[in-house]
Amino acid sequence: MKASLYHFKTLRDTPSDTELISHKLMIKANMIKPIASGIYSWLPLGTLILKKVENIIREELNNGNCLEIIMPLVQPKDLWDQSGRSKEYGPELLGFKDRNQRDFYLGPTHEEIITDIAKKEITSPKDLPKTFYQIKDKFRDEIRPRFGVMRAREFLMKDAYSFDIDENSMHETYSNMKKVYQKIFDRIGLDYRIVSADSGSIGGDKSEEFHVLADSGEDTLAFSDKSDFAINIELLDEKDPKKISGMSSPDGNGKLNLKKGIEVGHIFELGTKYSKAMGLTVQKDNVLKDIFMGCYGIGVSRIIAAAIEQNFDDDGILFPESISPFKYYIVLINQKGNQNINSEAERLYSELKENNIEVFFDDRDLNPGVKFRDANLMGVPYQLVIGEKTSRDRSVELIKRKNQQKEIIKINEIVNKFKN
Repeated sequence: MKASLYHFKTLRDTPSDTELISHKLMIKANMIKPIASGIYSWLPLGTLILKKVENIIREELNNGNCLEIIMPLVQPKDLWDQSGRSKEYGPELLGFKDRNQRDFYLGPTHEEIITDIAKKEITSPKDLPKTFYQIKDKFRDEIRPRFGVMRAREFLMKDAYSFDIDENSMHETYSNMKKVYQKIFDRIGLDYRIVSADSGSIGGDKSEEFHVLADSGEDTLAFSDKSDFAINIELLDEKDPKKISGMSSPDGNGKLNLKKGIEVGHIFELGTKYSKAMGLTVQKDNVLKDIFMGCYGIGVSRIIAAAIEQNFDDDGILFPESISPFKYYIVLINQKGNQNINSEAERLYSELKENNIEVFFDDRDLNPGVKFRDANLMGVPYQLVIGEKTSRDRSVELIKRKNQQKEIIKINEIVNKFKN
């Protein structure tokens, strides 16, 4: 993509009404625009990154034999009354009436809708097990939306729901989904921990959270230095971090360390909470059996903010390559009136595109300082610099964004180097 054809309007100054670094950088880089409290439009750059996260999630879920569906954002209130969550969920539910005075909610999650679908679609034990998922906008009327897309009222979420004939089968599905989640977060390239958690208003007897480790995280995590034990300190009897740090791990192995985390995923064993409440059964051995369920959420838009909180420096974002909007950023220096520089850059850009290598070509007539500032802000892993000297030698300067390491490479060697 050429900058001259893209919509790319970065800000020089830091927005005054932002707190977290991810919020500041996403606004400065022209990824998102606020439209109301906790509600954002995603602009071309942000949308490109969002789709990359979506694609990783979708590929791994499909590989895990999950089936993609699309459920409505607008949900009848009577389904929530059946499950008993109209009151339980509280004021985060945004309700309204249609022209016929029927009550609806904007969906914050889809347990009720998917259970209603399953009642009509799962009619025999032969239909089990099944796991359905969607990637869709949700709305929760947060009392205090803040931190940009980290805690927004409208957000993009992946939610999946599993159906099993018995408890053992539910445990197996839960274990498999946990492995799928690990593949997702490993592919994205995040430093994360899996911790035992409170199931909250979703319900069920067991749940675990996936947290990206970052100093700005709202949750405090305790984990053993000698085992896999990890837990959100909300579940510990002792809530004082100063007393928890260094105490013996509850599993008897090692001492507890503390770190801050940003929740980006949560998986639940729901059991029969929704199937009992809403009459989801199948007949087996002449007996009606309640179906066992699980649910599995990932905050898709939150992942981008969490990745930035974990990967940034004084100049901007350091995206993991898997979700960077582009892999390479071509910077032209003093190209005005220099046909050689422009020709070499056009040739390189075309060759990279022809080989399906993602590249952003900054062909704007601006001074080099502005271009480097924007390249660093965007977080693209590699910069390709073409100036008068390099163009004469038919070479480019390759700069690694993360450590600013520089290397001169011949243009005719670049494609093979990058493809490998």
